[in-house]
Amino acid sequence: EFLAKKRIVFKPTGLKIDDSDINPVLFPFQRDLTKWALRKGRGAIFATTGMGKTLMLAEWSKQIGKPTLIIAPLTVGRQTSRMVKELLGYDIRYVRSMDEIETDIVITNYEMVEHFDPDYFGAVVLDESSILKGLTSVYRKKLTEMFAETPYKLCCTATPAPNDIAEIANHAEFLGIMSRVDMLSAFFVHDQDGWRLKKHATEAFFRWLASWGMSLTKPSDLGYSDEGFDLPPLNIEPVFVDVPIKPEGQLVWTGLKGISDRSRVRRLTLKQRVEKSAEFINSNDEQWIAWCGLNDEGRELKKILGDDAVLVEGQHSPEYKAEMIEAFQDGYFKTLITKGKIAGLGMNLQNANNQVFVGMNDSWEMYFQSIRRSWRYGQTKPVNVKIVLSEAEQPIYDNVMRKQKEADHMTEQLIANVKEFEKEEISEVEQKFEYETDTYGGRGFKVMLGDSAERMQELEDNSIDMSIYSPPFLSLYTYSPTERDIGNSKNEKEFFTHFGYIIDELLRITKPGRNTCVHVAQVPAMLVRDGYIGMKDFRGQTVMEFEKHGWIFHGEVTVDKCPQAQAIRTHSKGLAFAQLKKDASWLRPALADYILVFRKPGDNQVPIKPDITNDDWIEWARPVWYGIRESDTLNIAEAREHDDERHICPLQLGVIERCIMLWSNPGETIFSPFMGIGSEGYMALKLEREFVGIELKRSYYETAIKNLNSVLAKNDQQTIFDLTEVQ
Repeated sequence: EFLAKKRIVFKPTGLKIDDSDINPVLFPFQRDLTKWALRKGRGAIFATTGMGKTLMLAEWSKQIGKPTLIIAPLTVGRQTSRMVKELLGYDIRYVRSMDEIETDIVITNYEMVEHFDPDYFGAVVLDESSILKGLTSVYRKKLTEMFAETPYKLCCTATPAPNDIAEIANHAEFLGIMSRVDMLSAFFVHDQDGWRLKKHATEAFFRWLASWGMSLTKPSDLGYSDEGFDLPPLNIEPVFVDVPIKPEGQLVWTGLKGISDRSRVRRLTLKQRVEKSAEFINSNDEQWIAWCGLNDEGRELKKILGDDAVLVEGQHSPEYKAEMIEAFQDGYFKTLITKGKIAGLGMNLQNANNQVFVGMNDSWEMYFQSIRRSWRYGQTKPVNVKIVLSEAEQPIYDNVMRKQKEADHMTEQLIANVKEFEKEEISEVEQKFEYETDTYGGRGFKVMLGDSAERMQELEDNSIDMSIYSPPFLSLYTYSPTERDIGNSKNEKEFFTHFGYIIDELLRITKPGRNTCVHVAQVPAMLVRDGYIGMKDFRGQTVMEFEKHGWIFHGEVTVDKCPQAQAIRTHSKGLAFAQLKKDASWLRPALADYILVFRKPGDNQVPIKPDITNDDWIEWARPVWYGIRESDTLNIAEAREHDDERHICPLQLGVIERCIMLWSNPGETIFSPFMGIGSEGYMALKLEREFVGIELKRSYYETAIKNLNSVLAKNDQQTIFDLTEVQ
């Protein structure tokens, strides 16, 4: 039950309905996606153009049974109202303010949203919700806060790229699933190339995404038939006009240099590109869409084409834009001349299967969205696209085509990663918590592969003389993807709840009056995760947790660490020489290690008589242990996996040696619930104790077995040498 709660997924908060409740006009996959979104209560449908997002959001709004506000791009609202009325028979009115509301479901555009009272609505829908990425951070935050208390929310847009952190975070925040900060902290790591998905977090991230967002490019992605959803042929042809470019400040033209060059060349070649575009449009009697980037391009093209063309510009009123686009859809105009940011999002313009780009910029998204107005499911004709550029603008075309290939690859990756989780979501299959176990017994040791909280239950009461270990610190998906890893916890509360199961078992299996030694360090607070830069008292929290579970806090040792080595390894601002010159208020001491010693209540039945001298005890009795070499660890190269985000840091053998010699006798049993690569067992066997260890990760478990057998071989070899010397 605890592991189920620990899994990072979004639980349903909506309502369940039967198949028969859904409008029969919807395809089976649309029906099931709508049912899923209703059950979730808050969710997103990331679907390619033409998959019927409009029908699904309309049916969702109808079934919710509460006043619903649909927010759509400027020119999409009327189209949605019209389509839903024709196909589903629902009356969804386009309104611009609260005063115009006459039906339970209304639709408006993003520019008008401030005219509405969010408390009136029980549900809100964002159509073409990728627009969140294009909004200013202030407006996006305002929209998120405005509907923060709205119980039912739905977002509909095209599939996001797996590495489009901004778009995924925007949706998660608006829907109230998870904040951007929490998402980055849980699943991503920041390196020299920026934010990237942690390798061990891949499965967990896509499982989480599928728990609130359905991504698909075709019905078969979710196991349905693709019948009726075949895209027509797409013919894209770049056409280059020959226009001599006179360089500014150069003897010869050496290519485009930045935005200013792109803008200058676009204006210098405007006349030739417009004329070539008009030639294509006039070459047949079919309808065309002409995509322009500059107002002058559209106006010059309109002059050539005359009354057969309609020009829709940003200066026009919303009513005029909607009326003219509808007139084009109904066939009253041969050509629609406009910009991608006006009609490139959400509009169904498949009445035209011919497009011409009167120039191009470096935006792949606008290029892709514009083409998808015609090239979409339901289009019966081949779609022909002409891209008119000057020869100097070849790099722009190449750049957009490169982005297209990358986007196709990333979309394939996304679907491949989420589709199995999505099928489980739609089918309401309960995810299992399977993991592997194993046991290996050697001379004087026994090691177990598995979850310590469960496998410790196999050990007898009062069977362990002493334990020493370094628990994983709170660091999500650093060493493994499983919820059984206590390091994979969302916060300190969850971490110590998980650790508590192990602390209880440790108390049960330890002999009365005997000790457990816990290696800890303080944990830095990070701005992206915690909202501030500083320290978190992990050591203090550990002490309180052990005391809460019945242990007696017996003592502690501080293990000295090298500040220079720590500064080089962590790049900590608080240790840098540069900060000494800049602002010493940020400086702090290096982080020490601590060995916390806890004693089980009761009397020790077998006195411990350490084989150490008085001089040794004088040194070891100090509150700080000096002289422990940080490099004195077992070799970790064999155990480290490609997906590990950090090198594992085994406890120094010198620390383990002192603890075992102080608090156990030869022949007694030493235990570690976090065995890792076997450092504690290595020293236990070397010091003629027996060892029991448990490890969750197979690569560490197998390396530990090698290390333990290795020390036994060394002991045997040493014994042979000793006998030889005696003879």
